[in-house]
Amino acid sequence: MSGVGNAPKQLVVLGDSGVHGWGDRVGGGWCQRLRLEWMNLPVAPVIYPLGIRGDGLERVAARWRAEWSCRGELRRQRPQGLLLSVGLNDAARIGRFDGRPKLDVDAFAFGLGQLLSEMRTEVQVFVLGLTPVDEEVMPFANCLWYRNDQIHATELAMAEQCRDADVPFMALHEGMQQEPGWLGWVEPDGIHLNADGHHWIHHQIRQWPALTEWAGMSPNITNTPMRL
Repeated sequence: MSGVGNAPKQLVVLGDSGVHGWGDRVGGGWCQRLRLEWMNLPVAPVIYPLGIRGDGLERVAARWRAEWSCRGELRRQRPQGLLLSVGLNDAARIGRFDGRPKLDVDAFAFGLGQLLSEMRTEVQVFVLGLTPVDEEVMPFANCLWYRNDQIHATELAMAEQCRDADVPFMALHEGMQQEPGWLGWVEPDGIHLNADGHHWIHHQIRQWPALTEWAGMSPNITNTPMRL
């Protein structure tokens, strides 16, 4: 799945408001930061960020093929890579703290497994884990309760489905919570990350061996990412 001729590879990034970069008023989000960094590297793939606020697994599954297949740039070419970042919105509980989740863990795992099976026959897939929330400021939008136990369980299900499908997966939930002062990286709404949070994710992704090897780069090809 290499690029054609001298044309660079393309990486489509599909997901929700995290991919869109909501909350990062400085650098435009982790995906935008990575896109700008790779744009300055002659060997790096071209990144197409395709995040839609509020999207969950079902909506991404409905749009992925149309979004991915039309961004090959050259005739009869399709992007060689797809990075999937979705699941946080599916973990929200509706109406109250102990309400039903939008999509329970088993249903999410089943749907993700089906989606990965479909995607991996067409393109090299990578999956990004979920970020923690500030439970003290829930509910979000006066009706959605995001809980870290539910998010953690969802991320574990993601990891299992990726192992079964032989798809590279990067967990984020526990790693971010182990960072001192991580709550200061969360926006006042409790779920979106600010510039510091997006900076942290960018730093993790740019050192992800599975992704950098696919991109034809060393994880240490550049120095510490600039803090915009």
